[in-house]
Amino acid sequence: MARFSRLEVLNEINRLGVIPVFYNSNFDTARKIIDACVAGGARAIEFTNRGDNAYRVFSDLVMYYTREAPEVILGVGSVGDPGIGSIFLASGANFVVGSVFNPELAKICNRRKVTYCPGCGSATEISQAEELGVEIVKVFPGDSVGGPKFVKSILGPTPWTRIMPTGGVEANEASITSWFKAGVAAVGIGSDLIRKDWVLAENYAAITELTAKCLDWSRAARGLNVFNGVEHVGLYPLADHKGMEMAEWYQNTFGFEVKEGNSSIFVQGSGSGRIEIGKSADGQPAHVAISVSNFETAVETLMARGIELETPIIKPTSKAVYLKQTDPAGHRVHLLWRK
Repeated sequence: MARFSRLEVLNEINRLGVIPVFYNSNFDTARKIIDACVAGGARAIEFTNRGDNAYRVFSDLVMYYTREAPEVILGVGSVGDPGIGSIFLASGANFVVGSVFNPELAKICNRRKVTYCPGCGSATEISQAEELGVEIVKVFPGDSVGGPKFVKSILGPTPWTRIMPTGGVEANEASITSWFKAGVAAVGIGSDLIRKDWVLAENYAAITELTAKCLDWSRAARGLNVFNGVEHVGLYPLADHKGMEMAEWYQNTFGFEVKEGNSSIFVQGSGSGRIEIGKSADGQPAHVAISVSNFETAVETLMARGIELETPIIKPTSKAVYLKQTDPAGHRVHLLWRK
């Protein structure tokens, strides 16, 4: 069964704006493709039902990511009938995408509270899908039905419609910008993002880089800020106190979870935001970590504003850099990107 609720999936699709779409019959290759997309910032991935026993590969991928990277949202594409849809739902699909609209499949997905994005090519089909509870319709093939102009025409009389085109969405700034300016909620990108020559050459770094760029272009087209907000604040104990004493106070007072690292302790509740606590007093001023959606873009943005930065600290799952200047109150500030 699906590990993510329908609301979680829909919100994540809306937040990210770009869904990588692919099929590969080999589990290891498919896993590497997904890892490359996730490293570029994608979280919801569509694995298409394009080959014999595709559900077996998909099921193995679901089990793998449930264990190794539970934040990854795997969905299935190219599902046209309720029989195939039921197999993939039983395999753990978190969303179902089709090239056509099937009312019976919509009912099955609704019964399981799983997101269904059917392929629609007309205003009538979109209306019928929405009548059966579809929140985001897939316009397919996007280029053949009229491209961004089709989207504008649909949203004129029905501005509540949410559209995700695939087919005709290219992995470049001009194409992605044109679709989002037309009003789409998200786009699905397949072979133009996960290119066959890159997969054959095992050039997964290229897929990661292009995925990150596509996400950046979608955010820019929607006017979203690369600086997401406060990721954590950093506190240090006074001379006669210890960091663990502070952490335990937050734990006992608010029920926060305590995680001890090498040089600091993190405390966090069930929501967003954390507190980093130094293990001992060392004269450091408090600091603020700003979460960024793309580290390189955030760095370039600050440098263009005349902000000087220290040497970045790059790790496999995180990237950070301190600003040379403090805020007006003397607090240090650093950018933080986390996988």
